[in-house]
Amino acid sequence: MFASAFGFLEATVVVYLRAAAGLLPGYHGTLSDVVRLSGESPAIGEVLGELPSSVLTLEVLREAGTLLVLISVTLLPSVKSRIRVALFLWAFAIWDTVYYAALWATVRWPHSIKDTDVLFLIPKPWFAPVWFPPLVSALTLLTVLLTRASPTKV
Repeated sequence: MFASAFGFLEATVVVYLRAAAGLLPGYHGTLSDVVRLSGESPAIGEVLGELPSSVLTLEVLREAGTLLVLISVTLLPSVKSRIRVALFLWAFAIWDTVYYAALWATVRWPHSIKDTDVLFLIPKPWFAPVWFPPLVSALTLLTVLLTRASPTKV
């Protein structure tokens, strides 16, 4: 539940950031206007170039905060390192999946799984097609489930 809620929260922050920077067509209107006009959004590389450096710095700090929150919540239930790593991977995969689902549900972005996105800004911008994060998340969830089901001791 935490990872799902956090993924949705992250998606709304991205919508607000793009709207505040003037990079979300229709942001002065209703959410329906944003959805209708989202096909006019500039390419993600252009978006990064349009952001003021102070906003880009804030975005890097927000990403670092997101990772710290995900790490800290995985440290709570167990003292075993292997379990902590599995919990982090589980939470991260759910968070990332919900993030893209929430972006699509709210502003109908991405338009295609072939669209390019900035996956992270830490330590430098990582660009990839949108299909890549859900694939990695699905494989991560599957790996955690299969590892959990294995008879070896944790």
